[in-house]
Amino acid sequence: MNISGSLLINGQEELTTNEAIFATNPTTGNRIDIAFHTADENHVNAAAESAWNIFDDFRALPSSRRSEFLKSIANEILALGDTLINKAVEESGLPKGRIEGERMRTVNQLNLFANNIETESWRTTIIDSALPERTPPRSDLRHQKVALGPVAVFGASNFPLAFSVAGGDTASALAAGCPVIVKAHSAHPGTSWLVGKAIQKAAELTGMPPGVFSLLYGEGNTVGTQLVQHPLIKAVGFTGSRSGGLALLNIANARVEPIPVYAEMSSINPVFAYENTLTENAVSIAQGFAASLTMGAGQFCTNPGVLCYKDSPSSRAFIEKLTPIIAQSAAQTMLTPSIKNAYDNSVSDFTKITGMTLISQGSEANGPNQCQASIFQTTGDRFINNRFMQNEVFGACCVLVSCSSEAQFLEVAESLEGQLTCTVLCNEQDHNQVRPLIPVLERKAGRLVYNGYPTGVEVCNAMVHGGPFPATSNSMTTSVGSNAIERFLRPVCYQDFPNNLLPN
Repeated sequence: MNISGSLLINGQEELTTNEAIFATNPTTGNRIDIAFHTADENHVNAAAESAWNIFDDFRALPSSRRSEFLKSIANEILALGDTLINKAVEESGLPKGRIEGERMRTVNQLNLFANNIETESWRTTIIDSALPERTPPRSDLRHQKVALGPVAVFGASNFPLAFSVAGGDTASALAAGCPVIVKAHSAHPGTSWLVGKAIQKAAELTGMPPGVFSLLYGEGNTVGTQLVQHPLIKAVGFTGSRSGGLALLNIANARVEPIPVYAEMSSINPVFAYENTLTENAVSIAQGFAASLTMGAGQFCTNPGVLCYKDSPSSRAFIEKLTPIIAQSAAQTMLTPSIKNAYDNSVSDFTKITGMTLISQGSEANGPNQCQASIFQTTGDRFINNRFMQNEVFGACCVLVSCSSEAQFLEVAESLEGQLTCTVLCNEQDHNQVRPLIPVLERKAGRLVYNGYPTGVEVCNAMVHGGPFPATSNSMTTSVGSNAIERFLRPVCYQDFPNNLLPN
């Protein structure tokens, strides 16, 4: 299918003569010869102005209309069938089953927001009626939330569908009444184009204003910087590296009018395993932990990068069961050559840290861009005192932390930066020891997991996919679940307005 040369702006397909972007098939290492041309400042301006010009009209639509739009996007994505699946597999190197599951996650979160906004509860209306007899009298005060403005969304490398063009940032922003401009990720330009066209078609079918959605391409930082700097952009959604998120945050804060950047960035998702459960369930925990660590070559933001346990015969027996599972794990294709190189460099850096020992590594690569799972071991004291041991490695790499006692779990937890998740593996005999740890973990993470594994983020009302810095740039929000809409709303109070001038 020829899908080259496209930017989607103001409901139109824009062809440019600018520098082309070519994706690489991670599995073969070969270039995919379909060109996607980069946007320039004129395209950024056109997209932002188009979004701003229709913003008031779009946010004023009844929620039922925006709900119809979101459901139509979901239907159009499904209608792409294997064309979308095959393109995403080709560009990402991820297996077909994973992409099919991610497609349904994308569809489900679009439908979640569509169903939720129909109730109008997202407006959080509050009415304090007038009290003219009171001294002093109180005015009639009414509060609701309104859309923030056009939102710039950055596609993520590791989720070509669910955190990309029609992912959670886009779905929640559109649900709130905010037009969206997506900067496509250069690792999957064809996948982005197909989904962008699906959104465009859904907009046409449901009568949305043309500037409600735009899709721009651009390698490097130029287009992204221009988007975040543009005075008509009012918020940013980003999933990616800490360096990338901080760069966008700095740009946004340097504006004449600073704007919020909702960036999900960095997390090592520590797991605390208690001795009683390691004694009773060593085999199942070794299998479950290894599966979570190596899932998708470890390319998940919730990948468990640290496992803490008390040094004991039970834990040593557990390690003896875990290490051969890792050693026998197959090398897996990573998303891009640059991600594979970064993984190799991070693993190499760990081998150079005094007190850090590589104790198991997966099968050697037999193709391009494949990584070997790696497990390192250190002590609790060393881990607490060496911040480099706490660096995130994007891939199937974990540090096993052998603590002098389970009481040292508290010290390890206190030493951690902000996290997306923290996990405890225990049984009822451990509850008295676990209880003091919970308040510390509440301060450190957005989601606490009990006797499970952090990979797998359910799309639902209760989910929190966020956490204190540097897991995210704003610990008061979530990028997954219905509360993600809150990022793109702000409160307005109407004082003594007559009914015929109040919003419906």
